[in-house]
Amino acid sequence: MQEKKYKEEWAFFELLRAGLWEKDVRLFPYGEINYEALLELAEEQSVVGLVSAGIEHVTDSKPQKRDVLQFIGRTVQLEQKNQAMNSFIGALVDKMRKEGIYTLLVKGQGVAQCYDRPQWRSCGDVDFFLDAENYEKAKAYLTPMAASVEDEYVREKHLGMTIAPWVVELHGRLYSGLSNRIERELDKVYRETFGLEEFDGRGKNVRIWKDGETKVPLLAVENDAFYVFTHILQHFYKGGIGLRQICDWCRLLWTYRETLDVQKLESRLRSAGLMTEWRAFGAFAVEYLGMPVPVFPFYSNDSRWSRKARRIQKFILMSGNFGHNRNQSDFQKYPYLVRKSISFGRRMGDLLRHALIFPLDSLRFFPKMTINGLQSTLRGE
Repeated sequence: MQEKKYKEEWAFFELLRAGLWEKDVRLFPYGEINYEALLELAEEQSVVGLVSAGIEHVTDSKPQKRDVLQFIGRTVQLEQKNQAMNSFIGALVDKMRKEGIYTLLVKGQGVAQCYDRPQWRSCGDVDFFLDAENYEKAKAYLTPMAASVEDEYVREKHLGMTIAPWVVELHGRLYSGLSNRIERELDKVYRETFGLEEFDGRGKNVRIWKDGETKVPLLAVENDAFYVFTHILQHFYKGGIGLRQICDWCRLLWTYRETLDVQKLESRLRSAGLMTEWRAFGAFAVEYLGMPVPVFPFYSNDSRWSRKARRIQKFILMSGNFGHNRNQSDFQKYPYLVRKSISFGRRMGDLLRHALIFPLDSLRFFPKMTINGLQSTLRGE
């Protein structure tokens, strides 16, 4: 049984790599494939579209029609959702601009444009990044049109809301909650992006995505690569990271491989104290996702990074995207403090797992994570 599961996982990674890079793949070495199990795994990791694309590149065998139809159904849904979300973003950014509100889009649909098939990427929330003035203006403008509004995280300058039917998140700063060194670098990204003058969406430290007729500003590529990676670590250390986010990181680095300012990126990573994590996740990206070695910055083939990559792979499959695989079916029935106690227990378990991969940084990040968690508990967040 364990051997069968092992083969299915490797067949899954074969298809994922094929879809991520649009390359041919052979599945004969894995014998009979359980495509229902592969679909379940792809959904856990939010990469159904990539695995569907990979199936198109299989050269030595083909799944049965009923299996193909399941993947086709999911990809049609993805295409429709992506099209609707892009239309929503374009229209909303245009409306905000007419109200004198200027914003960047981070993560999500901006990074999706780095894929060969953007419409087959699983989309999530709409994340806007704004300077102090525009953050307050956006809150005032968007809150009345929202069906529901979450409590604001004042320290992080973060406010989430639902605007039929999309979850929209406003970020007045980029925040990791891991260490002060990382926060300082993210604050530098803020200052570089918005500068000292009023932001109008045309700064030199942004790039543009043409969403229909709307020009949507995105972070400059070096800042984006750094922010996307810190967001990966934030979820890795705080409950669960999925393959979709790491695939986003790979496609971003690949798409801008010729224009990426590697020296600036290296300086930022070293100042934040994240070079160890970068190289370990880089080994994972190369060995499990097929990231081309020549274009991955700071890659090392030292065996220690491969060992860390194996442990990263095990944690990703165990936790699922955003902790998808953790049993939370009856989580909400417990009182608030009990839920917080359960979450803390899970964090302690993850700390032990992560300490086997990043022993020094796991200890370095834990105090800030614990203090932030206690402060959130006292605030009732």
